[in-house]
Amino acid sequence: MARETRFVHLTDLHFGHPDDPHLHSDTAATMEAVMTELQRVDPKPDFILATGDLSNAGDAESYRMLAKALEPLDAPILYALGNHDTREGFYEGMLGRTENLAAPYDHDAVIAEVHIIVLDSTIPGAIGGGIEPAQFDWLEERLAAHPDLPKLIVSHHPPMLGEEPDDTPWRALRFADSRRLAEVLKGHDVKGIMCGHIHHDRLSSWYGIPVVVGLGQHAATDILATDVLRMVRGASFGIGTIRPSGLTMALVPLPSDRAELNRYPLDMLRARAFANDEAAGVNAVE
Repeated sequence: MARETRFVHLTDLHFGHPDDPHLHSDTAATMEAVMTELQRVDPKPDFILATGDLSNAGDAESYRMLAKALEPLDAPILYALGNHDTREGFYEGMLGRTENLAAPYDHDAVIAEVHIIVLDSTIPGAIGGGIEPAQFDWLEERLAAHPDLPKLIVSHHPPMLGEEPDDTPWRALRFADSRRLAEVLKGHDVKGIMCGHIHHDRLSSWYGIPVVVGLGQHAATDILATDVLRMVRGASFGIGTIRPSGLTMALVPLPSDRAELNRYPLDMLRARAFANDEAAGVNAVE
C-alpha cells in the first residue's frame, strides 16, 4: 500500500430506548458526545467500524434510531453484529432487508487500499461467540481475494487468547473456533483484528496479529474487580491508522466519573453462558 489509511473504531453502542430497564446508561447521549468529538478527527477517517452490540434489545426501531444518529458521519460505515443484536432486527431496521433474515451478516469491502472482512460471530441465544464451518469457508475464499492488499478482520467477539479453554466462555469466540481462526489467518497480511464485547480497551498480540478490543459507548468493565463483573460509567472510541509497517491505535476516552452502574456475579454469568450455549446447541470450549 502506498498511503496511510485512517479509520474510526466504535463498538458496543447498545442503542435503545431510555426506558429499557436493562440499558443502565444513556447511550444516545453518549453517542451524541462521541459524534461531537468525531468532527474533530483530522484527517477525516476513510471508514468507520461499528463492531457489534449496535442495539441493546435488537429491535428494528433501535437500528433505525442508530442509523439516524450516525447520518452526519461522512464516511462508509461497516457493521458487525454482537450478542445483543438480532439479525432480523438489524436487517429490517438498518438495511430494509426482508428475506433470508436468519443468515449470518458476513461481508467484505475494499476501502482506501485495505481489504476489510467482517464476520458475524453471533450465536443466537448465546453470550459467547462462534464461527460456523460455512463461515470459515467463506472467510478462506475472501482471504484469497485481493492478495496484494492488507487485511483487517472485524468481529464482535475477540478470539480466546490462551492455549487452553478458559472458564469465562462468555467473553470470547469458542476455543475451537479461535484455534481454527488462527490457522486460517496464517500467512495472510492481516494488520489487525477489531473487536468489542468485553467493554474495556485491550490490546493483544495473538500469534503476531494485533487484536484490538474497544471499550465502546455503553459502559466500562472495572477490570480490577476480579470477583464480580462490575460495570461503571465510561466510554471511548479508537482512531486507527494502517501503514505498510502495521497498525496504530489511538484511544480517545470520554470524561467519566466511573460511577457504578451495575454488577453481575461471575457464577451467574457462567451458568447463564453455559445454559445459553446448551440451548443454542453449541459447546463453548470444545
